[in-house]
Amino acid sequence: MATGKINVSVENIFPLIKKFLYSDHEIFLRELISNATDATLKLKHLTSIGEAKVEYGNPMIEIRVDKDAKKIHITDQGVGMTEEEVKKYINEVAFSGAEEFLDKYKDAGKDAGIIGHFGLGFYSAFMVAEKVEIITKSFKDEPAVRWVCDGSPEFELSAAEKTDRGTEIILHIAEDSTEFLEDSRIRELLTKYNKFMPISIKFGTKTETLPKPEGAKEEDPAPTQEVDDIINNPNPAWTKKPADLEEEDYKGFYRELYPMQFEEPLFNIHLNVDYPFNLTGILYFPKLTNDLNVQKDKIQLYQNQVFVTDNVEGIVPEFLTMLRGVIDSPDIPLNVSRSYLQADGAVKKISSYITKKVGDKLNSLFKNSREDFEQKWNDIKVVIEYGMLSEEKFFEKAEKFALYPTVDGTYYTYTELEEKIKAMQTDKDDKLVILYASNKEEQHSYIEAAKAKGYEVLLLDSPIVPHLLQKLETSKEKISFARVDADHLDNLIKKEETAISKLSDEEKDSLKADLEKVVGEQSGYTVQLEAMDSSAQPFIITEPEFMRRMKDMQQTGGGGGMFGMGNMPDMFNLIVNTNHELVGEILNTKTAKKRERLINQSLDLARLSKGLLKGEELTNFINRSYEMIK
Repeated sequence: MATGKINVSVENIFPLIKKFLYSDHEIFLRELISNATDATLKLKHLTSIGEAKVEYGNPMIEIRVDKDAKKIHITDQGVGMTEEEVKKYINEVAFSGAEEFLDKYKDAGKDAGIIGHFGLGFYSAFMVAEKVEIITKSFKDEPAVRWVCDGSPEFELSAAEKTDRGTEIILHIAEDSTEFLEDSRIRELLTKYNKFMPISIKFGTKTETLPKPEGAKEEDPAPTQEVDDIINNPNPAWTKKPADLEEEDYKGFYRELYPMQFEEPLFNIHLNVDYPFNLTGILYFPKLTNDLNVQKDKIQLYQNQVFVTDNVEGIVPEFLTMLRGVIDSPDIPLNVSRSYLQADGAVKKISSYITKKVGDKLNSLFKNSREDFEQKWNDIKVVIEYGMLSEEKFFEKAEKFALYPTVDGTYYTYTELEEKIKAMQTDKDDKLVILYASNKEEQHSYIEAAKAKGYEVLLLDSPIVPHLLQKLETSKEKISFARVDADHLDNLIKKEETAISKLSDEEKDSLKADLEKVVGEQSGYTVQLEAMDSSAQPFIITEPEFMRRMKDMQQTGGGGGMFGMGNMPDMFNLIVNTNHELVGEILNTKTAKKRERLINQSLDLARLSKGLLKGEELTNFINRSYEMIK
């Protein structure tokens, strides 16, 4: 038996590993299974090139928990190690066997799919174990060896009785980590990290029901048998060629990824590129709400089928983090714990590729099946609008397929919209004015008023809209957007010049004085007298479009910080139609008390239409209304 010291540069490497190397102790199982997978894939590669004269067969990795003995066994049927290899790969911490193997065989055919990069994965075992054993036999004709270490720099290396090739890791679980002796906990970790590993993983057995033998009675129980419980799918959909998959295969994989998600995805995008980097994956567009936060962290990042993280910011453009699916790339640089990404040029190229691929897919869907695309628009618009706002290259692509629906359910691209309305919706500065509603129900009276004038009104109701409109106005010449209840609508109404006021200048001055006396008690209102068609509402409240939009942007994370304006005040215009008969009645009312009551009632009706009447003011309005009815 040999004894010796592990070749490390500091005496307390194990406490450092246990405390700082990995963010979660549960990672130990992922790392040890990754090593077992590497060992198996190495053997597969060596047999394929004729360097290993053994039968590869159908190897698997087995996980076994011995709760009474407080042990976990991880066994593979891979290349195994000789005594010299144990000394080299185990005793010299941070010397990566996988890196050396890849370097040695880099010209011997295609990538063997080796996972390891840092040589530290094995030592994650000491995060949960007070003692670790390795029993291993190489595929070469050499004796088996046993390595034992209790977490100090001391180790033992001796001969072992093992006849079959491969490696068995035995973890003697520490008192502070006994949670990992529960089968349910191990199964949870295997499902989380190793669900799609390329080598079959066995964890116990399960009972399988067999067909009844011919001639069996109906009441006879069906026969059963115990079979290996393989917990992973070694050949997930993203590892296959798109040409080999049907639509049902993609949907089936989505259900495999998200078993608790009952809605089908709208469509998928299969990523498959091998130059200038390697990347495979499948992204799914689910039905999305207007909440930009609850949808994130649904894309899973893998490296050679090993789960790494579901925080893919940096690799996937932020606007696409609301999608779902899988991305797998050996070219994504990871730090020593494989848990967080390091920013570099490769990641930026991958992000740009994904943006381009998504843009091309959306454009293809729009061109080939516009009707279906329109039906899905409300479920995907928040992603597209977010992308148009945040990614310039995506904005250029999206101009071809981004849709602008009207309140009546007609969908236009921007070019179509411009052609439709430019002849009639221009303001006094000859700008194209595009009216839109952000809430079809709340702004119904304003929508109807605009439609009565012959104007087209869009329905733009996602939280991205205030920011996106700012960008559109900047990128287009002579265009402005105005919400249907904004003051910009006044410019369109004024431009028509079809109505002449029935009031004299003296009557206007008198009316404005009475209005300002009452409205003056309401902060933020400016009174404007306008001559409109007598069928138009007598009192209309609008907001300055710029101020309203800045407030909207504040609420969605833009205005206050971007423009340095803090909390912006409420500002409203009270537009009074001088040609409405109610306005004439207010002017001709003899008593000041009755005139004030009519003005208050009319103002509150306008505020109610605008959704501004709340609390005590709403109660007072209701009481006043009952009094007037009596």
